[in-house]
Amino acid sequence: MQATITDHRSDVAVLHLRGELDADTAGQLHATLAELLERPVPRIVVDVSELKFCDSVGLSAFVTSKQVIAARGGWLSFAGANGFLLNLLETVGLTRYFAIFPEVDDAIAAAQF
Repeated sequence: MQATITDHRSDVAVLHLRGELDADTAGQLHATLAELLERPVPRIVVDVSELKFCDSVGLSAFVTSKQVIAARGGWLSFAGANGFLLNLLETVGLTRYFAIFPEVDDAIAAAQF
């Protein structure tokens, strides 16, 4: 898995994920999310348009991070989920827990401050 961060506006970070997110690559995701959690009010869009696979270890990293983010007044949403990932999120009930948008720009535009 490859992870890169770009800043949109001055207060929203986009985390771009590419490849496969599983037990072997979850450590990298945890480190990247920890970096983003250092921001005073984390506002994160996770661009998963190029993520080909995600397992339960990857999903748990997002759930744990969202709890910390919400406690600090921030938010975390997803953008660009493919059919596999969207089905996975629906199956485990996370579509009620995370906002999911078709595109990164939609997620940023929908942000409520």
